[in-house]
Amino acid sequence: MSWVFLAGDRVYKLKKPVRFPYLDFSTLARRERACRAELALNRRLAPQVYRDVVPLVQSHGRLSLGGEGTVVDWLVCMERLDERFMLDRLIADGRLTAAQVARLVDALARFYRMAEPTLIAPTVYRAELLRSLDYNRRVLLDGRFSLPSGLVWRIDHAQRRFLRQCSGLIDARFRHRRVVDGHGDLRPEHICLDDDVRIIDCLEFNARLRVVDPFDEVAFLSLECERLGAAWAGELLRRRLMRELRDGPTDLLFTFYHCYRATLRARLAIAHLYEPHPRTPEKWPRVAREYLALAARSARKLEAFLKTPSSR
Repeated sequence: MSWVFLAGDRVYKLKKPVRFPYLDFSTLARRERACRAELALNRRLAPQVYRDVVPLVQSHGRLSLGGEGTVVDWLVCMERLDERFMLDRLIADGRLTAAQVARLVDALARFYRMAEPTLIAPTVYRAELLRSLDYNRRVLLDGRFSLPSGLVWRIDHAQRRFLRQCSGLIDARFRHRRVVDGHGDLRPEHICLDDDVRIIDCLEFNARLRVVDPFDEVAFLSLECERLGAAWAGELLRRRLMRELRDGPTDLLFTFYHCYRATLRARLAIAHLYEPHPRTPEKWPRVAREYLALAARSARKLEAFLKTPSSR
């Protein structure tokens, strides 16, 4: 939702003047607030990266960053990270090590220990999950996309069966104050593992999208690592973080999170084709199918868990 400008060792992000149901950048004041929220929230995990919020100023027919004149917009100024050390690049190049994963876990554990618990009721959270399942199913079954409908139905059924039979597992995470204001978009391309661990681009524009169980976020990151060919890294993340936080969810709940996130990513991928002029339209069905395959694997695990009386 931003234009990104690279300038030497700096990056500037300019919010697009758009409005959607989940965000509103339609006015100058709203964009300024969003920039300041982005700065504050991302300093939780990357304090040295997020430098400042700077005004775009017009004076005598010219634009400049800062100075005298009329403020026409606002930008977030960031340190430019070395792309060679972004997690997705490390995986692609075969350079990711267990030691780097351990450093990432340490950073995430510190963050989640300090994160504010949410005040949202578990019933509200579960109702929102069900609405998301409805939306996922509706988009993925759109006949124009020719996705495997039988697979979509099987995945959807497994997730709904889990919510019917095992909602107490989610409620317990709320009861123990384990659902927090997290990152909201914990993907490999947002994680830099050079001399330090810096995690950028949290979802600043919608606080509800940051309401997460830490292990929901880790399931998402694990999923992305798996898709990129580093399933071992995702499993190591899960095991080490459970040891660090000492309060991880059951394997059943983690499997649900993994299945749900894979389905959500499939829906977000194929939804690009709803755009009037999507870029690389041939890409998105392939990506959606990849995520559905990962979701199906987790759905089969859910089915096996749910056949066991002790899992209920």
